[in-house]
Amino acid sequence: MKRREKNQSGGEEVTMKLSDGNGLISSRDPERKNGVNTMRVMGAFVACLMVSSVFFSLSVVLRDLPSDGVPSEERVLEVDVKSQKEIASGEGTSRSVEEPKDKLLGGLLTAGFDEQSCISRYGSVSYRKGSEHRPSTYLVSRLRSYEALHKQCGPNTESYNRAMDYLRLGNASAPPPSDYQFNGFGQSSPRCYGKMLKENSPNLANKLKPPSYLYLHLVHDYDDQDKLFFCEDDQSFLKEVPWLVMKTDNYFIPSLFLIPTFEEELNNLFPRKEMVFHFLGRYLFHPTDTVWGLIERYYRAYLSGFDKKIGIQIRVFDTGTGPFQHVLDQILACATREHLLPGVDKDKSISPNSDTQKSKAVLITSLSPGYLEQIRDLYWENPTITGEVVSVFQPSHEEYQQTEKQMHNQKAWAEMYLLSLTDVLITSSWSTFGYVAQGLGGLRPWILYKPENRTVPDPPCRRAMSMEPCFHAPPFYDCRAKRGIDTGELVPHVRHCEDMSWGLKLVDPSTD
Repeated sequence: MKRREKNQSGGEEVTMKLSDGNGLISSRDPERKNGVNTMRVMGAFVACLMVSSVFFSLSVVLRDLPSDGVPSEERVLEVDVKSQKEIASGEGTSRSVEEPKDKLLGGLLTAGFDEQSCISRYGSVSYRKGSEHRPSTYLVSRLRSYEALHKQCGPNTESYNRAMDYLRLGNASAPPPSDYQFNGFGQSSPRCYGKMLKENSPNLANKLKPPSYLYLHLVHDYDDQDKLFFCEDDQSFLKEVPWLVMKTDNYFIPSLFLIPTFEEELNNLFPRKEMVFHFLGRYLFHPTDTVWGLIERYYRAYLSGFDKKIGIQIRVFDTGTGPFQHVLDQILACATREHLLPGVDKDKSISPNSDTQKSKAVLITSLSPGYLEQIRDLYWENPTITGEVVSVFQPSHEEYQQTEKQMHNQKAWAEMYLLSLTDVLITSSWSTFGYVAQGLGGLRPWILYKPENRTVPDPPCRRAMSMEPCFHAPPFYDCRAKRGIDTGELVPHVRHCEDMSWGLKLVDPSTD
C-alpha cells in the first residue's frame, strides 16, 4: 500500500494493494442472484474500513488470515490471567485480585490462531480497560461466515479458479490467473461504473448485461455518476456483478445506512450505530510485531501507573512554521474548561498538600515538538490548583509528513494506537488521525474547532456526538426524486459532523 498526497478535504488518500493490484476487491458467489447479499454488504464494510478509515499507509501493520484459512473454533472464549507484573493496566495502583481478560473481544475475534503469529491480536486486551460495548450476536455470526467464505475462496480452490475464469471472460487479453493484476483503474477506465453511466444512462441496467467485473471509483474526487453507487436502483444492478474492484479514500459507511435495501441487515449488524468503526476496527487492525513493540515499550516506559491518561492529538492546517500560540491557547482552554487538565497557580510555588494526590499523564501527538515543550514547562514551572501531578509526553516529532518512509508510517500507526489507550481524548478538526484513535478506543473525544484568522474559537472545543469518523465527501442526492437533498437530515442516526459541516457521521440517537 502507498499513501498519496493530501486530498482536497484535508485527509490523506491511500491505495491498498491486495496481492499485486491496486484497489480493493469485493467478490460474491456468482450463483447467488436474489435478495440482499449479506456477504456483499459485509464485504463493503470491510473494504471501507481497510482502505479508507486510516487514510494513510498501514502497509506493515495489517495482518491477513494465515495461508491455511480460518482457524478452528473449538473455543468460544479465552481468558488471559496474567500477573500484575506482566501487564500495564494504566489504572495506577496495583490490584490484588487478578481479572480475566476477554481476548476474543466479545466474539469479534475467533480462537485458534497461533498467538506468536501476531502478538497484538490477543495481547492488546492487556492494555485496555474492559469494554462496555459488546457486538451483536448477529455481527459475530456474520463475521464467522465471512471468514468461512474467504477460506473457500483462497488460491487454487474451485471458487478462486471460477472467479478467475469470470475475470478473463471480461478481458480477453488477461494474463494467466496467477498473474492477474488490477493496475491502472481510474475514472477513464472502460469498466469504471461512473464512466459506463455517462455513456449509457439512463437505464443502464436495461441496456447492459452485468459484466464479469466493474471498477468503482469512490475517491474524494468522484463525480455525480460515481456517486450513484449509493442509490438503491444502482445497487440492484451492482449485486449481479460477480467482482467489484473499489478504490477509495473515504469513510463512506454513513451513506450505506441511507440505502433502503441495506436497512434491515445493517440494523441487525449494528443495533447501536456509533459502534461500526469501533467493532470492525478492533476486528481488522492488528499491529505487526514491529509496531506492537513500539506501542508496548512506550506504554510501559511512560504511560503505565498513572491515575488517568489524557490524549491530545494536534493537527494544524495553517501554513507557516509552528508551534502557533493560538493553537496552544486553544488546547489549554479546552482541557481546563472541560476539567480534563487542572489549571495552574502562577502566584504560588508549592501545590496544596493532599493525601490522595492524583497523577495524570498527557500523551501528545504532533509533527512539532513545540506544543509538548510549552505544556510540559507550564506544569513543571507552576503548581496545579488541585494538587494533581501532570506529566507530559510525546513519542515523536517528525516535523513534516514523510510518507515514503516505512518507520515514519509505523510510528504514526503506533501513536494512533497509543492515543486509543487513553482515558479521554482531545482531537483536531478534519483529522483522520484522530478519527482512528477515537474509534479504536471507543472514545467520544472533545473536538477542537478549526481556528479562523489565527484566533482561539469560543468555545474552543465541543464533545463529539459519537465515536464514529466523519465521511468528508458524501453525496447530496435524492435517488428517487433525482434532485439534490440534504442527506444529513434524512434519518436520525446520520447527521452532519461537528468538525466539517458538509460531512456525515453515524450517531446513536438514544445517547442524546
